[in-house]
Amino acid sequence: MSIREQVLEELENLSETEFERVTEYLAFLQYRSRSRPTVADNSQLAALYAEFAVEDRALAEEGLADYAAGLRKEDAK
Repeated sequence: MSIREQVLEELENLSETEFERVTEYLAFLQYRSRSRPTVADNSQLAALYAEFAVEDRALAEEGLADYAAGLRKEDAK
């Protein structure tokens, strides 16, 4: 007996309440499969990392410069 046949046989033996629970669970599984983000492979991740590395470094250095300027301003008070 195939898995499909086993499942169909089990479904036929469920009470109405159990059948409603199975229906809710199936709806949940369908929702989850639609909302699950796709996972990038390592080559895609490496390309994204390389693309944004220069920009990220510049933003970090700019942020540190602003932070140091703020510290100097506080020290001057």
